[in-house]
Amino acid sequence: MSAMHAAAPERDPDRRPHHSVARTHVGKVRLLNEDRYLDAPERGLWAIADGMGGHDAGDVAATMTVRALAALCDAAGPIDLGAIGGALQAVNSGIRSHMRQRGQHGGCTVAGLWLDEGRAHIFWAGDSRVYRFRNDRLERLTHDHSLVQQLLDAGALNADQAARHPQANVITRALGVDDAVEVELCTLDLGSGDRFLLCSDGVTAELSDGQLAGYMREAPGEEMNAIMGAALEAGGRDNLTLIMVG
Repeated sequence: MSAMHAAAPERDPDRRPHHSVARTHVGKVRLLNEDRYLDAPERGLWAIADGMGGHDAGDVAATMTVRALAALCDAAGPIDLGAIGGALQAVNSGIRSHMRQRGQHGGCTVAGLWLDEGRAHIFWAGDSRVYRFRNDRLERLTHDHSLVQQLLDAGALNADQAARHPQANVITRALGVDDAVEVELCTLDLGSGDRFLLCSDGVTAELSDGQLAGYMREAPGEEMNAIMGAALEAGGRDNLTLIMVG
């Protein structure tokens, strides 16, 4: 199933739209693509939602999340952090209600980027990621909400052990799991030439941060094809979604 792509009409004629490219792939193992993405450069908003749960539950949760954020782009009023946070809390409740009515358990991660007036606002819950590429250096801006990340933070695992851990897919925060969700946020000043990479964990399960940085440096203009191709070549064991901004 293809990913949702939502783009809104430009609201401010004086603001130059950002450039972005988005791609998704079901991978080489899964039958269903439960990743969804929002690509709304005219409004400076992008997001990836990675569904989890069987029987289409993750698919539904991710779709609901992207639709909630897309609605902000379609609205006449300005986007702000309060509106983004409110939309995510509302869709968290909506996912919970939907799953209860159907006797299902499902949810999704979310990782998003909002660019506004010289600042980059990053928001996330789960293990989908946002990176910034600046001065030939790739910096991870998100911190995974996952069991493996907790073990890494505690010094109980090293990077090699983490990559092979049997519970690498266990996340500790997501939409639709609890009655309230804590969405993490960071805000950074934009620099000239900054580029951002959003990706689902299907990509980062196959490629290290160092490999991603290498493709960003060595394949200008072809980063998306290079990263997607490498992730598939490495196994493509999960759905793969990428958004490049800048």
